[in-house]
Amino acid sequence: MEYTFSAKLQNLKPSAIREIFKSLSDPSIIAFAAGNPSPESFPVEELAAISAQIYKENPISALQYSITEGYPPLRNAIAERIKRKFNIGRDFDTTIVVSGGTQGIELAAKVLCNEGDAVICEDPTFIGALNSFRSNGIEVVGVPSDGGVIDPEKLERVIAATPRAKMLYLIPTFHNPMGTTMPMSTRRAIYDICRRHKILILEDNPYGELRFAGEDVPTLKSIDDDGIVIYCSSFSKILSAGIRVGYVCAPEPVIQKMVVAKQVEDVHTNIFFQMVCYRYMTEYDLDGHIKSICDIYRRKSSLMLNALDEYMPKSVKFTRPQGGLFVWCTLPDGIELDKVVKAALERKVAIVPGTAFNCDTSKPSKCFRLNYSTPTDEQIPEGVRLLADAIRSV
Repeated sequence: MEYTFSAKLQNLKPSAIREIFKSLSDPSIIAFAAGNPSPESFPVEELAAISAQIYKENPISALQYSITEGYPPLRNAIAERIKRKFNIGRDFDTTIVVSGGTQGIELAAKVLCNEGDAVICEDPTFIGALNSFRSNGIEVVGVPSDGGVIDPEKLERVIAATPRAKMLYLIPTFHNPMGTTMPMSTRRAIYDICRRHKILILEDNPYGELRFAGEDVPTLKSIDDDGIVIYCSSFSKILSAGIRVGYVCAPEPVIQKMVVAKQVEDVHTNIFFQMVCYRYMTEYDLDGHIKSICDIYRRKSSLMLNALDEYMPKSVKFTRPQGGLFVWCTLPDGIELDKVVKAALERKVAIVPGTAFNCDTSKPSKCFRLNYSTPTDEQIPEGVRLLADAIRSV
């Protein structure tokens, strides 16, 4: 049988990161390629107690179909928390629960863009978002990130040259893959540009609460008085990645269309885990738990940065994140990235090549992403030493 696939998916490649995950089944591999939260960050005992409580007190609600918008107590708790802590949400906004932050991105693309429309992105950016756009027949247009932050003037020029641009996708805080944070002055400038050009902003903020150094920078959504920002976040990095519970805060008309699209995709997000999230938020100290996670990543990032300072050739440059999960490294001219990736894997170290995050998949890259949340404290300095040896060998 010869199979003919839809035009939307014919040119869509598997996520390079998910493909690399397959090699991580080897326990001897030091996994700098993953983007997983640290196993130390999961409140296992508390989640087990909450689960037992739900099955004892309210099993039918946890096992039955539920409403697409999300478990009402959880929706209300999320909306109250993000308003109180981050000034997110205006009278025209509504919050819904989605199946992880990536579904929020995909739903935004689906309901706001037609095939042939364009989404402007930081270049490089999160591969999951790029594939969400591509799978909906949307053109991805990149704005180069100089020093990890896009230049508002370059953004304005790209908008002028992209007549079918509908949306700007950003990860302003602890960017994936670069680990950088956009200054407030740049955020305001970008917001003003998008408001003038009537372009919506899709703000992806899964890492924003994982700050372990420096001062908080307000979200774009917190200054959104014009209803142009769609805000996506999740519980993946602050509670559990496997529960697949995220949320979107956006103007009511956008949310209404997202709900219809979500009904087609999965009916509703896993109701049991929504109930778990709600009980953790209301019966335990979520903010205290997040602080403990930040302490873990402060330690792990320091181990990685200190090892990079000690072992890495001085010609290799790297970012110094103040939060999140990632360090972005740049090789000097004349060193082939593919050979470095191969040499590292021969030494049992897995990294993600920067090409995986490019808006233009045919464009070469001199960069690679490292993750410090997944490896053990012992693996981090040893993995960096081996990686530096791989680079020198190339």
